[in-house]
Amino acid sequence: MAKNPNQIRAKRVVSDYVIDIVTVVVIVLVFVLTLYPFLNSLAISLNDADNTTLGGITIYPRIFTTKNYEQIFSNPTIWKAYGVTIARTVIGTVGGLLVTGALAFALSRPGLVFKKFYTMIFLIPMYFGGGLMPSYFLNVKLGLYGNFLVYIIPSLVNLWNMILMRSYFSSLPEALEESARIDGANYFTIFWKIYWPISTPIIATIALYFGVQHWNDWFTASLYMTTAPDLRPMQNVLMTVINESRAAEMIASTSGGASVAGDALKGQKTNTRSITMATMIVTILPIIVIYPFLQRYFIKGIMIGSVKG
Repeated sequence: MAKNPNQIRAKRVVSDYVIDIVTVVVIVLVFVLTLYPFLNSLAISLNDADNTTLGGITIYPRIFTTKNYEQIFSNPTIWKAYGVTIARTVIGTVGGLLVTGALAFALSRPGLVFKKFYTMIFLIPMYFGGGLMPSYFLNVKLGLYGNFLVYIIPSLVNLWNMILMRSYFSSLPEALEESARIDGANYFTIFWKIYWPISTPIIATIALYFGVQHWNDWFTASLYMTTAPDLRPMQNVLMTVINESRAAEMIASTSGGASVAGDALKGQKTNTRSITMATMIVTILPIIVIYPFLQRYFIKGIMIGSVKG
C-alpha cells in the first residue's frame, strides 16, 4: 500500500531542516562572493575619478559618470579592434567546431582502421608540446605573420574539445549510422544531417570554449601583429588605453611641472583604476551576455560527453 505523501514529509527531523538551512546559506554566500567583485568593478568604472581615489566604493557609484567609458571609446582604433575581435571569434568558433567536430566524428567510428594509432598520435601533443619558438617560426614560415589567418588556422583543432566531442558521438546509438548507411548515405551526410543536428548540447559547450578562447586571447597578437596594428584585437587595444592612462597619471604625479601634468590630463576626468575597471567590464560583458543562452546546454554536454571515453 502506497504511503501518504503527508506521512513521508512528517518523517523529516530537525537535522534535515538544519542541513537545508546550511545549504541555502552556503549557496547564498557563494553567490554574493562571486557577484560582489563584478558589481564593485562596475561601480568603480561608473564612478567619478576624483571620488574614486577616496576609496570605500562598494556595489554602487557615489558620483555617477560615463567619462571612463567615453575615454575608452574615444580611442580611434577601438571600433576597428572590436570588429577584428568579433570577426575572429565568429570565424574561429565556426571553423573550430566544423574541423574539430569532423575529426571527432571520424575517430568515434568503431570501424575506423588504425583508430588506436590515430588516437595516440593526437594525444601526444597534449602532453608534449613543440614549444613557443618552433610554433612561432612555423607560423612565420607559413606566411601567417601579420596575417589575420594566424588567429584562425592554428586553433582550428583543439584536442581536448575533440576528445569531448568524440566521446559524445560515441555515446549516440549506432543504429542511427546503420540505418543511414542502408539508405545510401555517405559519412559526410551522416555527420552533417544526422549527428550534427542532434548534438546541440556538446556543440553549444564546445562553441563556448572556442568563443571564450578567441575573445580573450591577446598573446597571439602580441607575437604576430607588431607590424599590423590594424589587425590587433580589442584586448591589445584596451591594454594600450590602460597604459596611456597610467602614463598620464605618472606624469601628473612627478615633479616635471604643473603645466606638463595639466596637458597630460586635460579634459580627462579619469584615473588608472577607473580606466582599468571600465576596460575589464567592456572585455567581459559580451561573454556574460552570451553565457546564459548556452548555460542550459553546458552541463548536459559535458556530462553526456564524459560518459563514454
